[in-house]
Amino acid sequence: MDHGDYDAAKACIEAGFTSIMFDGSHFPLEENIAKTKELVALAHDKGISIEAEVGAIGGTEDGVTADGEVADPAECKKIVALGIDFLAAGIGNIHGIYPADWKGLHIDALEKINKATNNIPLVLHGGTGIPDNQIREAIAHGVSKINVNTDCQLVFAAATIAYCAAGKADPTAENLEKGYDPRKLLKPGCEAIRAKVKEKVLLFGSANKANY
Repeated sequence: MDHGDYDAAKACIEAGFTSIMFDGSHFPLEENIAKTKELVALAHDKGISIEAEVGAIGGTEDGVTADGEVADPAECKKIVALGIDFLAAGIGNIHGIYPADWKGLHIDALEKINKATNNIPLVLHGGTGIPDNQIREAIAHGVSKINVNTDCQLVFAAATIAYCAAGKADPTAENLEKGYDPRKLLKPGCEAIRAKVKEKVLLFGSANKANY
């Protein structure tokens, strides 16, 4: 579960999810700590890993828009002390498409957060649109998980639009061979996502590292 609120996190724990992310970054720090502490106990009791967040990730997520924030290392340390497994800490990253005037990742802040949290696996949300050199630098300074969604959506949309623009989904076209069948209509987009994911796996240095 990604960016779940308190109630959703509890529901997913009960439902048997293997990993949850509780986003309490919009709460005052003490409330975020209290809710995170409770969810850590519930999750770990069932062998479920839990990710928490400090410093709101910018962009638009579930209808909420925020600028890219930079998390306070001291606040990060307090959340990590609760026993979480992963920490999402804002370092200027945002969800969705980055604007032309985006200033880039605050690697200096990432270094301080990494040091303050004793090298806990850090999570970078909003992986779409960050230059490759900044991605590699973030990984070198403690980022262990990167969320990429918009990139996949964009290539899926482009491939599907191209398929339809070529007339392959037109039911009136001759020799169509049922190009409007969802299995055919969606295939180019799925292949585009597969290629994009492979690209990111290689960029992140994650190839041949899966645990089964």
